Amino acid sequence: MGARMKPADGAMTLAEMKEFAGFSAATQRYIRRALDIGLDRDDALSRWSRDVVEAASIRAQARVYDRLPEVRALMPEDNGLDAVESFLAPLVTISAFDLSQGRLPSFSSYRFLYERLVGAEVRPWLPAAFCGAASLPTLHPDLRRRLLQSISEAAATASGWSSRQPSFYPAWVEKVDTTALPG
Repeated sequence: MGARMKPADGAMTLAEMKEFAGFSAATQRYIRRALDIGLDRDDALSRWSRDVVEAASIRAQARVYDRLPEVRALMPEDNGLDAVESFLAPLVTISAFDLSQGRLPSFSSYRFLYERLVGAEVRPWLPAAFCGAASLPTLHPDLRRRLLQSISEAAATASGWSSRQPSFYPAWVEKVDTTALPG
C-alpha cells in the first residue's frame, strides 16, 4: 500500500477483514497457517503444530505448496486454452490438498486464501480450479457435495473479475493477558 490510502482502499480492507471474521475459527486458523507456509512468512511448524499429526499435515502442506511459485509463473496472460493445462493442473492439485483438509468449507473461504497465495490475477481461474478439485474422487462424497453446493451461480459464471490485489493478509496474533493490563 502506498503512503496515502484513498477512502475506497480502507473500505475494501475493512470488507476483507469482515469477510475473514465471518469464517469459523478453524477456517481462520487454517488460512493464517496456509499463508505462513505459502508466503514463507514464519516458521509454520513451530507456530501452528499442536501435535505430531498436525506437524505431519504442515510438512505435507509445505511439500504441496512448493509448487506455488510454478503456479504464479505459469499464470495465463489471457483466457486462451494453450496455457491452461500447465497452469490449472498444479493449481487443482494444490487446491485438492487444501480442500481435503476440511478447513476450507466453501468457495468463499477457498477464494479468500487463494487470492492471497497466488494473487488477484488468479480470480478468473478459481471457479474452475475449485470445482475441479472439489469433484475429485479422493474427497469424501459428502465433502464433495458440500463444497460444490457452496459456489454460487454468480461466482461460477462471472463475466469479469477485479484485478485489485488483496490488502488484508491475516496473521498470527499473540493472545493478550487482560489481567496484566492496567485499569
